[in-house]
Amino acid sequence: MNKQFRVGVYGASGYAGLDLVEILARHPHVQLVFATSNTYVGAHVPHTELRYIPSEDAPLDGVDTVFLALPHGTSAQVARKAVDKGLRVIDLSADLRLKTPQAYKRWYGHDHPHPELLPVPYGLPELFRDTLRGAQVVAAPGCYPTTTILGLYPLLQIQGLALDAPIIVDAKSGVSGAGRTPSEKTHFVEVYGNLTPYSTGRSHRHVGEIEQTIAAFGGYGEPLIFTPHLLPVDRGLMASIYVTLNYNITSDKVHSLYTNVYADEVLIDVLPLGTHATLKHVVKTNRCAISITPISDRYLHITSVTDNLRKGASGQAVQCFNLMVDLPETTALL
Repeated sequence: MNKQFRVGVYGASGYAGLDLVEILARHPHVQLVFATSNTYVGAHVPHTELRYIPSEDAPLDGVDTVFLALPHGTSAQVARKAVDKGLRVIDLSADLRLKTPQAYKRWYGHDHPHPELLPVPYGLPELFRDTLRGAQVVAAPGCYPTTTILGLYPLLQIQGLALDAPIIVDAKSGVSGAGRTPSEKTHFVEVYGNLTPYSTGRSHRHVGEIEQTIAAFGGYGEPLIFTPHLLPVDRGLMASIYVTLNYNITSDKVHSLYTNVYADEVLIDVLPLGTHATLKHVVKTNRCAISITPISDRYLHITSVTDNLRKGASGQAVQCFNLMVDLPETTALL
């Protein structure tokens, strides 16, 4: 297979951008043409022979695909320019994940920069693979939604969740999930030896993204309760998910359900009963590891873990790219 694609990366000096460049640099069908960073202009781009250039100098006429590892609000503006030039766009920001400008404004607090771009395919391949093949624009999911939704998907698929009970997600992410820009809450002295909840209950912006995906499978009756925590590690994300089953399935059948649903998914590992998913199962990989713990016939604990910068961001974006251009899905990811 001799396909070659000329690719540019915006926001290439952030943590997700750095991982993205590392993956693309070893991708056998990618020529990395440019990498932007308005902070590190002129500095060497790791894993390449390139130097960072400002976003406004990116040569869009010289590429066929761009990855956008930019802040929300900024990313859609670049996506608009790239789409107008006929380029493929994989957006790692939140700008294209929600289906309507109304939902975007609700969760992000301002009008969508380019509402005419919505909706676009949601880049969670294990659920929506067919919509990604041949797509021009794809929204790569957030790290919390990716980890949570993969942990729930087999039960959503059979509509196995009780409508009269909430889904409770107790999630913990490494500090890199907060981005590379320093802040008081990510200062070493604040993080080390500590564990901090934030955006608790239903205030985290990813709640809308998770609920939107759940709704695609029929939804459920009670609100999602989602509490993220800042974990004092550099990378990795764990979602402890507590659910109540309806009478379509009992908890002792759930492990078999998950192993069957994910049997052909190379990047999803359903662990044996009695083995708990940990960050070490997934860090620096594009995998998701899931463990199942029955509590009673109707109550179940699911642990889902990913690397927030790989399956939660850059690796999944490349997985989407491979599908968009008809390459083997795991190219450069194993």
